[in-house]
Amino acid sequence: MNGLLLLAASVQEETTAPAEEVIQREVSKATSIIGSVGDKFMAGLPSLVIALIFLVIGIVLSRLIAFLISKAMKRSNIDSAARSFLISLIRIILYVTVIMMALTLINVPMSSIITIFGAAGLAISLALQNCLSNLCGGFIILFSKPFVSGDMIEIDGSQGTVESISILYTKMVTPDHKTVFIPNGKVSDAKIINFTESPTRRVDMIFSISYNSDFDRARSLIFDAIKNEPLILASPEPIVRMRPHAESSIDIDVLVWAENGNYFTVKYNITEAVKHSFDENGIIIPYRQLDIHITEQ
Repeated sequence: MNGLLLLAASVQEETTAPAEEVIQREVSKATSIIGSVGDKFMAGLPSLVIALIFLVIGIVLSRLIAFLISKAMKRSNIDSAARSFLISLIRIILYVTVIMMALTLINVPMSSIITIFGAAGLAISLALQNCLSNLCGGFIILFSKPFVSGDMIEIDGSQGTVESISILYTKMVTPDHKTVFIPNGKVSDAKIINFTESPTRRVDMIFSISYNSDFDRARSLIFDAIKNEPLILASPEPIVRMRPHAESSIDIDVLVWAENGNYFTVKYNITEAVKHSFDENGIIIPYRQLDIHITEQ
């Protein structure tokens, strides 16, 4: 019996001894790895701190440089829309430069940085094709200058005053003070109507009278209303002519010219003056009519 106990004890010692050695060996490996990582971190800590300080200072200096460039552009009378676009682009370039320089301070090879930025640029270009289209559209708008800040324009049915041109969007404010952001890619491809390019603008109006009313009398009353409106320009001369006959009325084209800023004022004043004049002189503005003929068999 005693022999069996001694044999079991010896077997237990043989099986437990290797397990303890394995544990100790793994613990020593882990300790050495942690120690080496800690040593490397401590060795690179000064460079990391310097890189972070450089990054903060670089961002602050980039903002300062962008601010100074913006002030210089204001003195040179560059359009505000173009100025905002250029400042945004310069700020991005400065930030990228600062980040690359900070990475070199922590001993990241420049070739690796270029490779990383190249791969990231390729991935971004594939994922953000619309954004790149808007960026290129911004360049086209900036250099071709179909409009500038403050112009009244119409793009894809949206009419308003251009407030700014950013890297990706053109910002407009509509006459009823709604803010509209249109992607630059669509702006560069769209039909653009610039109402401010010329200092004057033609006001087109149509007035309808019944077939029983005197056309010559109505035409004379419209001319009187035009003569009494001081905001209408004498040249080019106003045009008051009959349009092709409509189903229920005789339509009269009225074409007058005014300065851009007086466009809506002239349109409203003439419309109101003609209505009052027609009412006072018995010129009928007809409702839509339908004549029905019944044939008896």
